[in-house]
Amino acid sequence: MWHLNKMVFGSFLALGTLIASSSYSWMGMWVGLEINLLSFIPLISTSKSMYPAESALKYFIAQVLASTVLLLSIVVLSVKIFNPIESSFQSGLIFNTSLLLKMGAAPLHFWFPEVLEGLSWFNSMILLTWQKIAPMILLSYSGKTMLLLVAAIISCMIVSGVMGQNHLSLRKIMAYSSINHIGWMIAASLFFEMVWVIYFVVYSVITLNIVILFKKLNIFFMKQLTLVMTHEPTLKVFFILNFLSLGGLPPFLGFLPKWLTIQTMINESFHSLAIVMIVTTLATLYFYMRVTFSTLVLTMNSALLITNPPTYKFFIMATNLVTLTSLILSTLVFNLL
Repeated sequence: MWHLNKMVFGSFLALGTLIASSSYSWMGMWVGLEINLLSFIPLISTSKSMYPAESALKYFIAQVLASTVLLLSIVVLSVKIFNPIESSFQSGLIFNTSLLLKMGAAPLHFWFPEVLEGLSWFNSMILLTWQKIAPMILLSYSGKTMLLLVAAIISCMIVSGVMGQNHLSLRKIMAYSSINHIGWMIAASLFFEMVWVIYFVVYSVITLNIVILFKKLNIFFMKQLTLVMTHEPTLKVFFILNFLSLGGLPPFLGFLPKWLTIQTMINESFHSLAIVMIVTTLATLYFYMRVTFSTLVLTMNSALLITNPPTYKFFIMATNLVTLTSLILSTLVFNLL
C-alpha cells in the first residue's frame, strides 16, 4: 500500500513543479509550488524514526514562510498604492527573496543542511535536484534584481566554503556542496538560461551517481565511507572521480558547466563577479579534496561496519563510466558543431 501512496505523492510532486513552471500567472505559480510542497511532506515523513518527522516539520515551516513572502510580493504588485515602477521593483525584490528561501540559497540557507541531515538518501536526492527546478525557473521569469542576486551568489560561495569544512556527515557535505552549485546556477540563469539547463542536468547526473553509491552501501558518515572504500578499490576510484567532478575539477564533466558559465559571464563583462566566484569556490574544493584524500589514504578495520555484498557493481560502473567520459564526448560534439 505504501508503494502506491509513494507513486501518487511522487506524481503530484512532479505535477506541482510542471504547474509552477508552465503557469501564465503568478497565482498559478504559487499554486504549483504549494502542490509540490504538500506532496513532498508525506514522502519525507515515511519512517517511524523521529529524524524524518523533524526534517519534515523544519521543511514545512521554511517553505510556508517562503510561500507567505511570495504571496506578499504578488499583493504588492497587484495593489496600485505605490508608483508602478517602485511597486514592480519592490515586488520583484520580495519575490526573488522568497525563491532564494525556497531553494535554500545563502544567506537564507538556515533550514537546508538541517533538513537534509534527517532524510534518507532517496529523499535527499529529490531535495538536492528536483526541488530546485521550480524556484530556479521562476527566478529566470522574474525581474532581475541584480544587486540581490549578486549578493546571493557571493553568499553561496562564501557560506559553502566556510561552513562545509570539518563536517563528518556526508549529507551535510552534500548540502553545502549544493549551496555552492546554487550560486553557480543563479549566475548562469542571469545571463543565458540554456547554460543553466546544462549546469542543472550535469549536476543532477553527478549527484545521482554519488547518492546511488551512498544508498547502496548504506553509508552516512566519513568513517563508514573510509571503511567501505578500503575493501572496494573499484568503487573507491569511481567515487573519487565523481566527487572531483562534482567539485568542478578539470578534466571531468563537472568542469564543463562552470566553464560555460564563466565564459558567458565574461562575454557579458561581469569579470569581477567571475573572479570572485572562482576564488571563493577554491574553499569549497578544499573539502572535496579532503573527502577524497581521506578515502584514498586511510584504511580501517572491517569489523566496524557490516555492508551489503557488492552485487550492484555493474550498474554503478556503467553509470559512472558514462559520466566520466562525457566531457570528452561533449568536447567532440562541440567541435563538430
